[in-house]
Amino acid sequence: MNTVSEKMINDYNNHLISNEKSSATIEKYIRDVRFFASWLGDIPLSKASLEYKKHLAGKYSPVSVNAAISSLNSFFEFIGRHDCRIRALKIQRKIFSHKDKELTKSEYTRLLNAAGNNTRLSLVMQTICACGIRVSELRYITAESAKIGQATIDCKGKMRVILIPKQLCKLLNKYAQKQGIKSGSIFVTKNGNPIDRSNIWSDMKKLCEKARVSRDKVFPHNLRHLFARTYYAVKKDIVRLADILGHSSINTTRIYTMETV
Repeated sequence: MNTVSEKMINDYNNHLISNEKSSATIEKYIRDVRFFASWLGDIPLSKASLEYKKHLAGKYSPVSVNAAISSLNSFFEFIGRHDCRIRALKIQRKIFSHKDKELTKSEYTRLLNAAGNNTRLSLVMQTICACGIRVSELRYITAESAKIGQATIDCKGKMRVILIPKQLCKLLNKYAQKQGIKSGSIFVTKNGNPIDRSNIWSDMKKLCEKARVSRDKVFPHNLRHLFARTYYAVKKDIVRLADILGHSSINTTRIYTMETV
């Protein structure tokens, strides 16, 4: 077995689904495997791993390379090719983050003001920033959860409860009532499907010029970072913050609380 066939990729996709991986994780893993298969060509699988690692290292950041390696190692394990597993690049842990990458509170406020009459976009940003959730977890913000002030998040088989601030609950309830949403997810399309993360990303980018905020800072996940930094600055409780964010490792949470320089 020296090639990566479409059947192998489809079987791997089904394997990820059966193991209850999130849709975002499955999408990323399959995309990484397809990129590898496309690059592979006629190169024997047994000789390809190290060369592909060099190929990635020459084009992408170490963090991105290691993310791709993680996807491939999972795939190699699935197909029983443990000999093809790749060692991740060693990255020294950063102590500081850069100001030109982190969103500030004043910039966040300007983005909300720039959203204007786009109530759904404004509420999406407020919900991510006030609750610290991932954009993929917006579907758990329901009409029911807005009424009781808390939502149960199910991510990768791990359940956690997050609190929704009272003022945000009032806004969410008002929006749901106006949209005729009596139950289920609040942030949905006209067809009732969860709103697409790419649309949220695109809509946020459109606010940059009016809000006078660098495009490099404006994307949904940066709102989650802002929540984490704000929470930690007040509470100084990284263990509780890890629980709120749904992190399995506190080392991941530390990335969110780095000081800026």
